[in-house]
Amino acid sequence: MRLQILTFVTFNDFMKISGSDLHLLTVFDCVVRNGGFSAAQAELGLSQPTISNHITALEERLGIRLCQRGRRGFMLTEKGRMVHEVSQDLFTAIGDSSSRLAELRGNMVGSLRVATVDCISTDDAMKLPDAISSFINHAPMIRFELSQQRPQEILRQVMDGALHVGIGSFDKAIHGLEFVDLYAERHSFYCGASHPLFHVPDADITEQMIEDSARIDRGYWSRQRQRALNIREIDLSVHEIESQLMIVLSGRYIGLLPDHLARSYVDAKRLRKFELDQDPYICQMQMVTKSGKKPVVIRAFCETLVQAHRE
Repeated sequence: MRLQILTFVTFNDFMKISGSDLHLLTVFDCVVRNGGFSAAQAELGLSQPTISNHITALEERLGIRLCQRGRRGFMLTEKGRMVHEVSQDLFTAIGDSSSRLAELRGNMVGSLRVATVDCISTDDAMKLPDAISSFINHAPMIRFELSQQRPQEILRQVMDGALHVGIGSFDKAIHGLEFVDLYAERHSFYCGASHPLFHVPDADITEQMIEDSARIDRGYWSRQRQRALNIREIDLSVHEIESQLMIVLSGRYIGLLPDHLARSYVDAKRLRKFELDQDPYICQMQMVTKSGKKPVVIRAFCETLVQAHRE
């Protein structure tokens, strides 16, 4: 646990971070994540005055003001924001180092941080739950952390070390990251029940009708992908598939959605799938990790994840 670390870590030429400093930084991190002192009370199990005293002690230790607090609410100063970023890097480094030390004794302990893009749970081809179950059976002491992020954010956090493994569809390879294909996700064009094309027979639907209709697409798609899909500047864009689905359901826009996600809405006659002659749009779902030699925990999970998608 972060609060139990008693070692000293050299931070710079003027200051060493001790176990008590890590305790104060942990309290500060909780306050920032919860957006204020009172909101952090439940997680910390401390009273508001005690939390305030901890933050004051950290400010005195660092010699800077971390935040504004009072009737106008909690707000980080610019230096407070920088301290929080440094503390995140510090916690990540300590967690990774703890895992590496545990490896020397042949144990798999510590945290494994994984992130996926949104709306993949309804895909039968996605075997992440199977991989998680198998991995935890073999490494029950691992703290498994799973989050949902946009593709670009996954890449950034894997590169920074904030994430160990990412799962999603990524437009291009990035130097320093390793990509492994997992499975293919098929997409098709859909419209909602109140859209003018909803009741038009399949035989009468043309690709030009789709091209001429207002579209809702994803803002994180690369220019190359946008050109391939004939996305226009006037088309609406969002950054989450769930948001895209809701706008398509409104009947005002046509959208390219994963077939597995849309299936139940088609069955309920809330969405209509356009059966076009053109080739289906396929998203290649991949696993991304940092290049180079991986700690045993990350390597073991990656092998389990890949194997789950090969069976």
